[in-house]
Amino acid sequence: MGIVLIWSLVLILMRWISHKRRGAISYDSEDQTALYIRMLDVRVRSQVGFEPERRGSHPYLYVDFRTLHSRPEAARPVSARNVRRLLSFQRYLHSSRFFHGIPANNPLGYILDDDFTGQAKLMLQKVGNWNFDIFLFDRLTNGNSLVNLTFHLFNTYGLIELFQLDMVKLRRFLVMIQEDYRCQNPYHNAVHAADVTQAMYCYLQEPKLAETLTSCDLLLGLLAAATHDLDHPGVNQPFLIKTDHYLAALYKNSSVLENHHWKSAVGLLRESDLLSHLPTEDRLNMEERLGSLILATDISRQNDYLSEFRTHLDKGDLCLTNGGHRHFILQMALKCADICNPCRPWKLSKQWSEKVTEEFFHQGDIERKHNLEVTPLCDRQSNSVANIQIGFMAYVVEPLFVEWSRFSDTRLSQTMMSHLSLNKQGWNEGRDKQEASSSRASEEQRTPATKDSNSKVLPQGSKGS
Repeated sequence: MGIVLIWSLVLILMRWISHKRRGAISYDSEDQTALYIRMLDVRVRSQVGFEPERRGSHPYLYVDFRTLHSRPEAARPVSARNVRRLLSFQRYLHSSRFFHGIPANNPLGYILDDDFTGQAKLMLQKVGNWNFDIFLFDRLTNGNSLVNLTFHLFNTYGLIELFQLDMVKLRRFLVMIQEDYRCQNPYHNAVHAADVTQAMYCYLQEPKLAETLTSCDLLLGLLAAATHDLDHPGVNQPFLIKTDHYLAALYKNSSVLENHHWKSAVGLLRESDLLSHLPTEDRLNMEERLGSLILATDISRQNDYLSEFRTHLDKGDLCLTNGGHRHFILQMALKCADICNPCRPWKLSKQWSEKVTEEFFHQGDIERKHNLEVTPLCDRQSNSVANIQIGFMAYVVEPLFVEWSRFSDTRLSQTMMSHLSLNKQGWNEGRDKQEASSSRASEEQRTPATKDSNSKVLPQGSKGS
């Protein structure tokens, strides 16, 4: 009974801290049409030129998509995921040690729970493998894959020492990033961000990049990967536009989500003071370059980037000693990392495909519920996972990775193209089987009626003759 009381108090304290930090106004999670205002004290930084985006930093009235996305079980006071996170008081103690300094020779010992430290460390030794199972790693780190993976990569590259980063600030920054991904989203959540960060690391290890990228390039590449979908609402840009969401108006219907991700990332960088020790000019330059990388993930501009990439490859004029060309390749690497799921082994690729389709269909359900035009891709009544994935692979993924393979013709590229081919085959076979099964089911429904009809008609006809 005493333990239950302690954890109840801990939960209340955590919610109070979150409330104070975000400035949120509470609402009834059971009200599916609830509106609420999230307001923060806007910190004016006139000396840096613009105010970074932070969730709820604008005093507008808008629909909280976490409310729209909530399912019946989400209305419970404490989710099963939260219960798992609260069960280990030892984990709480380990986390608190970050605020008292971390030994540089063993940072992971303070990040990971003792029970899983060994297994997680073994996985991190193979973090550059393309078959890295981010779902398993997320379980081993108790839902903290993004924090632990990114911290490890910063340490691996020596970025903490190179940029003289305060480890407590870095830890705080990574935790805030992970918290600002919405765990309610089946796909656009912190695990996806961790997966993209791991893929980005694989690309950064490719010979052409590893030999030419600067430490600043590496830092920005990892930061962009970790924050590229920060505070994603689980719906796409057209949805935000047609519902007159304040973000669509703020960014004038152009790269709405990507701008939001970028400004949210800058807001966390400044809130954590992670780069506050750097000269202002350098800090602002890094923020702008970070934005350029994140904005490149806008899928609506896919053809623009692909066309430019193809032109460079046709001319053979890419020179990675040129800072502009290196930045462009980082953009292309992040784009590949963002949509590389179809190039993963089938076991991993299938899970991601199901998760992104679940998120699409949930948007369609919201649209139908609120009498909005249902986005074709999000209509569960006329689409399937297989159909969506086959189209996505054919028109988006394959054209991009064919060009990436031209740029970096390595074993990794060959492996990715091989997985892509096998996964396409797998989804095609699955679709064929599903269609055949549906056809048989329809035939079986018609056949009994025909037999009954014949059994009644023929005997009567024979008697009449």
